[in-house]
Amino acid sequence: MVSTLISKTSVKIKCLKLVFDCFPYHANLTHFSHLFLSVLVKFNNCAGNKGVRYDTNSLDFKVRADGTLYSAQHLQVPSKQLILVVTAWDPQTLARWEAMVRLLVADKSQHNGHKVRVFSKLAHGLRRQKRDWVIPPINVPENSRGPFPQQLVRIRSDKDKEIHIRYSITGVGADQPPMEVFNIDPVSGRMYVTRPMDREERASYHLRAHAVDMNGNKVENPIDLYIYVIDMNDNRPEFINQVYNGSVDEGSKPGTYVMTVTANDADDGTTANGMVRYRIVTQTPQSPSQNMFTINSETGDIVTVAAGLDREKVQQYIVIVQATDMEGNLNYGLSNTATAIITVTDVNDNPPEFTTSTYSGEVPENRVEVVVANLTVMDRDQPHSPNWNAIYRIISGDPSGHFTIRTDPVTNEGMVTVVKAVDYEMNRAFMLTVMVSNQAPLASGIQMSFQSTAGVTISVTDVNEAPYFPTNHKLIRLEEGVPTGTVLTTFSAVDPDRFMQQAVRYSKLSDPANWLNINATNGQITTAAVLDRESDYIKNNVYEATFLAADNGIPPASGTGTLQIYLIDINDNAPELLPKEAQICEKPNLNVINITAADADIDPNVGPFVFELPSVPSAVRKNWTITRLNGDYAQLSLRIMYLEAGVYDVPIIVTDSGNPPLYNTSVIKVKVCPCDENGDCTTIGAVAAAGLGTGAIIAILICIIILLTMVLLFVVWMKRREKERHTKQLLIDPEDDVRDNILKYDEEGGGEEDQDYDLSQLQQPETMDHVLNKTPGVRRVDERPIGAEPQYPIRPVIPHPGDIGDFINEGLRAADNDPTAPPYDSLLVFDYEGSGSTAGSVSSLNSSSSGDQDYDYLNDWGPRFKKLADMYGGGEED
Repeated sequence: MVSTLISKTSVKIKCLKLVFDCFPYHANLTHFSHLFLSVLVKFNNCAGNKGVRYDTNSLDFKVRADGTLYSAQHLQVPSKQLILVVTAWDPQTLARWEAMVRLLVADKSQHNGHKVRVFSKLAHGLRRQKRDWVIPPINVPENSRGPFPQQLVRIRSDKDKEIHIRYSITGVGADQPPMEVFNIDPVSGRMYVTRPMDREERASYHLRAHAVDMNGNKVENPIDLYIYVIDMNDNRPEFINQVYNGSVDEGSKPGTYVMTVTANDADDGTTANGMVRYRIVTQTPQSPSQNMFTINSETGDIVTVAAGLDREKVQQYIVIVQATDMEGNLNYGLSNTATAIITVTDVNDNPPEFTTSTYSGEVPENRVEVVVANLTVMDRDQPHSPNWNAIYRIISGDPSGHFTIRTDPVTNEGMVTVVKAVDYEMNRAFMLTVMVSNQAPLASGIQMSFQSTAGVTISVTDVNEAPYFPTNHKLIRLEEGVPTGTVLTTFSAVDPDRFMQQAVRYSKLSDPANWLNINATNGQITTAAVLDRESDYIKNNVYEATFLAADNGIPPASGTGTLQIYLIDINDNAPELLPKEAQICEKPNLNVINITAADADIDPNVGPFVFELPSVPSAVRKNWTITRLNGDYAQLSLRIMYLEAGVYDVPIIVTDSGNPPLYNTSVIKVKVCPCDENGDCTTIGAVAAAGLGTGAIIAILICIIILLTMVLLFVVWMKRREKERHTKQLLIDPEDDVRDNILKYDEEGGGEEDQDYDLSQLQQPETMDHVLNKTPGVRRVDERPIGAEPQYPIRPVIPHPGDIGDFINEGLRAADNDPTAPPYDSLLVFDYEGSGSTAGSVSSLNSSSSGDQDYDYLNDWGPRFKKLADMYGGGEED
């Protein structure tokens, strides 16, 4: 790498044909040598336009107004060449031209130092080197109207005079999507754009140009083509939001930040096309000033510009903001608008004020949680916010804390409430001083108002209060057993209504044992019965009774009081021996009986106890002895060597330690029995001890065995009898059998003539043809039905011998409910009754016309025929 020092050297860029051939926006023909530069850039009327201005893309080089390129400072060039882009533009027509200049840096020994030359054609006398392609960037304006295709540049190789060359381009926009935006004439090397460009869709293209011979062999190295789409102002600024919401505290100082609005322009932001500027178009309402806000034209920040924001007057401003490109030029730029809604937020700049300076209320005494008065305030701040919510305090007039003030969350009123009962006899009225404030502190510079304090007068009304017992519960101590009518104490109540002349009456409310009386006038307590400490009504030596004290006010009021009587124990209960029953072996020294005593009294009227045997009868002390163990226990044992088994009543005298002491003679039942080697009574011995001899025991056992044997035999007999009832049939004389039998009578009727009828009518026909051939709907009612028969319960065949009645009833019900059973629910009619009977017939009786027929003989046939005789005989007389 060659590093060359370049001093301030200038090169004149003249508007000559060989230096710049002016052509707007694109170069016409360019080819370069490795050692020198040949530039042909065509500018239209460049020499004649004296207002053209020049610029470069490097801070190290500048161009004067006459077109002279010079180095602005000393610099080191790290390579043998330096490429600059020189831009010429007309401020009147806004036309732009660009050209690329390659500066070849020579060694100091060759160039004496400091001159940089730009060659316009091949210099004579220099040795020719191999040529490289260098194409300056190509600028194409977007939204061009054509005509298309439009030529951009011509590419030509130096070897096109020697051989036929074919040119082609590759890259995005040529052979890659989007396809065929650019194409090239393969013979002439002219490259075209085929349609309008859109910089917002794609701002630049990078293509590569190729030169090959007819055989496809590379002639030149591919060169890079950079195509830039020149931006046109074809896009309006677009706000990110159509509506912006911001807020600012009321009373804010000028310059307070409110919000930022932002608009984006799709055009090139480095040019005026994409440079957006903001301004406020309108403000609604225009109070207190029409210009309450201003906007930074470049950043879009909205700030306050005037004082006087007051939420209580204007709560919201609507500001229309306009964004314009072309750096805000309203003549050439494109514009768009958005709405900024600015809400003035509340600050606590209005102290709450009472609507009146004094309030009054009334409360009955002894009442709590009663609202006495409602305090109303006015606050112009935002309702239901900390700046509006009221807090009430009692400054003076209530040292005992009888009242508090609660805030109604809806109306913001203060409710003066009684939290501690007031007494009319102590305070007939209260004078309160109250103050109101907000939850939020007042804004800086705002003072409390004189109307933030008020006075509250509360009157207390007298009510009839219940009498009360000053000492409740009242406790007195006395010994039990005091006689009836003894005055115990005076349990009196106090009526708190000092300004009312009222009488108090007393009565019992609770007296579980009914031991006490109370004087209805003065509350004196006397005994109605003897008080017993050992009673079940006593708990922990204390007896409780409740009394009622009632006045005669309107309405009457009453109070209760509890009297507790602590009963001091006296020795009024003799001890009782424990246990009451025991058992012991008939031989001594095997076991003993531990005895003790129970006393209903308490210390010191209980143990230690004294246990002793009485002297009468003498057999007690002869057979038994008592050994003292301690003050509460002793042992009872046999004195003699053997005592017959049995139950013995042993009297024992037990004496307590009271003053005076009490004694009691208790009897313990002792069972004396034979014992085994462990000292336990045997079973036989226990029975013997109960008072039964051996013979009695044996007799009892024999009786038990006989009773069990009888029970067993009875059970076996019952089982056998039950089995016989199931296996045997009922034995009944066939003559007495009434089940489905034909009763035979001695009378045979009228002989052969009575048999003169067809019996086949009463029999089941052998075939059913004559029935089936009948006309539908016609059948004899005395025939068995044909077809499906309903299922009916099957009648039992073998009845239980003991259930004859049930058997007959079940058979009767089955026959009644079975339409298929004979006689088929029909009345059999016989046309012929026979002839020659001396008895005659009922029909002949009915058809007889003789008036002198005698029916008396029917009386001999029984009661039924007698009735018939009476009926016909009576008709004859008639």
